[in-house]
Amino acid sequence: MKVFNNPSRNTWEQLCERPQLQLEFLESSVKNILARVKQGGDYTLKEFTKQFDKVELKELVVTASEIQQAVDGLDGKLKDAIQIAATNIEKFHKAQLREVMKVETMTGVSCWRKGIPIEKVGIYIPGGTAPLFSTVLMLAIPAKLAGCREIALVSPPDKQGNIHPAILFAANLTGVTKIFKAGGAQAIAALAYGTESIPKVNKIFGPGNQYVTKAKQLVNQQGVAIDMPAGPSEVLVWADESATPAFVAADLLSQAEHGTDSQVMLVVKSAELAEKIQEEVHKQLATLPRKEIAEQALRNSRTLVFEKQTEALDFVNTYAAEHLIINTKNADELADKIINAGSVFIGNYTPEAAGDYASGTNHTLPTNGYATAYAGVSVESFLKYITFQKISKEGIKNIGPVVEVMAEAEELIGHKNAISIRLNNV
Repeated sequence: MKVFNNPSRNTWEQLCERPQLQLEFLESSVKNILARVKQGGDYTLKEFTKQFDKVELKELVVTASEIQQAVDGLDGKLKDAIQIAATNIEKFHKAQLREVMKVETMTGVSCWRKGIPIEKVGIYIPGGTAPLFSTVLMLAIPAKLAGCREIALVSPPDKQGNIHPAILFAANLTGVTKIFKAGGAQAIAALAYGTESIPKVNKIFGPGNQYVTKAKQLVNQQGVAIDMPAGPSEVLVWADESATPAFVAADLLSQAEHGTDSQVMLVVKSAELAEKIQEEVHKQLATLPRKEIAEQALRNSRTLVFEKQTEALDFVNTYAAEHLIINTKNADELADKIINAGSVFIGNYTPEAAGDYASGTNHTLPTNGYATAYAGVSVESFLKYITFQKISKEGIKNIGPVVEVMAEAEELIGHKNAISIRLNNV
């Protein structure tokens, strides 16, 4: 990790840049995939699966027997862990449900807002080098709590043509039965346009690599809603002398092993602490099975030394990390000053890994600086809010003259007449 000492503000924009492919190549490549799937449906999906996942599929649909086989064969300890995580996630997300609250803005004028479930949603579960079965829990549980009528799950198969059994177990546990073998930008295309096997949905959820992210952004421009522009994962750890260097290093590496395009950032007060953490990173890196992936991710990563805490705070809010770990002696105080982050982890014993799996919060979060304007997935992500209003005879007498004056001032006489005709009949 390259070290930057007290970098001036005019360099922050460059320091906040995330690793990415050449945009021109990425966009043209994804557009081609989208167009081909839209035209070719299942056949094209199978061709892409053969090309990218190196497996020839007869069917895209995961059968009930495949699901049952996965449920029966999964390790008991893993099943128990997934069930505990599911309970915590459900508990946290269930608390987000709101009762409908009616407000009488004037006598006789009632207004309210009601959350209506999005009918058909698609959830993308990354497979590949790390099958993220935990993401099934993070998306399917709030979708079920919201009351979505149809949930379609897509995930890339392995070289034997199977979806990881833990993904199928988590899907079965959360009541998801429509599961399909498809990954990458082509899976996003299938959810956006529909194919012979995969239903067209109203909104697409789930993290993924830059191809998945770009596909989501492009279909969003065509009218399909998406959760957020979530791409390659990232973490920023803010540490001081009260932090345990081994803990900080472990947090950095837990993020780096996600993928070669992941980014880890470290903000510290002194070069001495940065060096201690770097030593721990090298020590722990040697023991990781995904060492090569983590090493490549570390090349995209940076250590920033800020002597002034105010400067460090400003940089942290400028970076707008997907995951922000505050491991300082005044962590609670600093956490209250965070305005841009996907999810915040406070203190020496709050690793990002806990939120990734089982504490209860959602791990589908905005990346690439989008935390300045986007929030992570919640139950509300699966709802659309409709406003309602009801006006009585007394109410129209109270509010009518106000609307008449305003409509006439805007020279919208038809609007004024819609009020006047009622006032003349009450």
